[in-house]
Amino acid sequence: MGTTRGFAEDELRRLAGSRSFERGLSYLSSVSALEIEESAITATVDGTDAYEVELTEHEDGLTGWCSCPYGQEGNFCKHCVAVGLTVLRQAESVPVQRAAAASRGRQLNAWLESRTRDELLSLVREHLAGDRDLRRRLELRAATAGGDPGAVRERVLGLLDTRPFARYGYVEYADAHAYGQQAAEAVSALRTLTETGRAADAVELAREAIAALGRTYGEIDDSDGLIGDVATGLAEVHLDACREARPDPAHTAEWLVGHLLGDLNDATGIALTDYEEVLGEAGLARAHELVVAAWRANPKGWTEKYLMEELTKSEGSVDALIAVHAADLSPTGATHLVIAQELERAGRPAEALEWAERGLRECDPALGPDSRLVDLVCERYARAGRPADVIAVRRDVLVRRRSLTAYQELRTAAGAADCWDEPARADALDLLRADARPRRSLGHQGSALVDALLDDADHDAAWEAAAEGHADGRQWLTLADRVRDRRPSDALTVYLRLIGPLLTRTGDATYEQLTELLLSARACHRILGTQDAFTTYMTTLRSGQKRKRNLLAMLDRHGL
Repeated sequence: MGTTRGFAEDELRRLAGSRSFERGLSYLSSVSALEIEESAITATVDGTDAYEVELTEHEDGLTGWCSCPYGQEGNFCKHCVAVGLTVLRQAESVPVQRAAAASRGRQLNAWLESRTRDELLSLVREHLAGDRDLRRRLELRAATAGGDPGAVRERVLGLLDTRPFARYGYVEYADAHAYGQQAAEAVSALRTLTETGRAADAVELAREAIAALGRTYGEIDDSDGLIGDVATGLAEVHLDACREARPDPAHTAEWLVGHLLGDLNDATGIALTDYEEVLGEAGLARAHELVVAAWRANPKGWTEKYLMEELTKSEGSVDALIAVHAADLSPTGATHLVIAQELERAGRPAEALEWAERGLRECDPALGPDSRLVDLVCERYARAGRPADVIAVRRDVLVRRRSLTAYQELRTAAGAADCWDEPARADALDLLRADARPRRSLGHQGSALVDALLDDADHDAAWEAAAEGHADGRQWLTLADRVRDRRPSDALTVYLRLIGPLLTRTGDATYEQLTELLLSARACHRILGTQDAFTTYMTTLRSGQKRKRNLLAMLDRHGL
């Protein structure tokens, strides 16, 4: 099967999932009215109803829309798959169809250009009579061109009103596309204001529009990102209008900081640094004053802290940036790490190490230290020729966090310093052993002690620790697999113990796991020379599981 310019069969399967993809195969004969344009593909698919499908090719991939209930929830449905596969099956003709679509477009343009003014007016009026949306858009353009600020404001805010599209106070996915197309007209209208010499009006109206959309953005299913594009467009229009109109810098700074500190910026993504040219020295000074005041009032606030970070970065003050971070230190040491990295970038490595070491000392043992902070300190110690300090840090981490990873990192550090001898290993294992508690069943989480012994390939010691009750099912299985050739009888006991609970469950995943264990048990019997005992065991097992047809089929495929 071929590919089109923008997608292939694998992408259809990925977007839809295996189940919808397979179902889509049965709808290939139900696709009709297929039209292939430059970047869009439309068709009708007959199912429970006649569903409209639209596939759109973007630079970053394919998206699909369908009028069926499943598609209206934002899913790439079986009808989208059917249309996509239909296009792929005629991939050789796609360029011809796209060329034909382009030709039709040129033909239409030529025809329109050949009409007289009166003929075009008659055509437009004819469509206005039957298309309410077109009438509203043209009314907005007329108001914009006519210089009536009140009328423009009313229509722009009306375009952003979600109430006509909201069901129970929420714009669902099925209606978000139509709302997004309408809201995009508001962006165009504001841009026209700026382009026609009314940038100052555009500034004020853009701020109202941003606030209006921000208040309702959380009540819209924007799975396709169309409303987000509108919000970004409003932000861009506002900035362009400010560049043209040059509004009062202090007033602009007050609006900008107020907007950024509010709850409405998630949609627009406006950044303070984007306005440096517009604000100038006076506006930036006012913005600095407002941000600092907000941060001092709430130094732990995420937005306040973020704005202070952005402000101090733009001003190039490392010490001021550190002060911002230091006012709200994370108990994990993550903030100490950020400070250390900033100091290193500023060429102050000694201070950076001091902050990193402080993070190790001050972090909450229950939450930290952040592994990246530990890595930074150890790397700096190693670079300075301080292997004993690296080992000390790694051991301290193992004391705080009894895990396989901490054990491995200590082993690596001590090994690099040629200090990983038996006493050092025994000391580390004793730390893990002190934290190990007997597991009452195979379902409980195993201990890091068993994992460490397995990682050291010390299988006999690992078996001993497991036998003391420190292993879970996963660890027992790993142990059995590792010692099967040397200790087949012990391994067989483990496999049979793990098989037991699975016999009461159903599902292909369970059957696959059960089959793997039975194959391992058979291998043990072969080593022991007791194949007849395994045959008897399997006869009894199959008899007890005879209603599980999928399981029996799987066992048959593996000769069990």
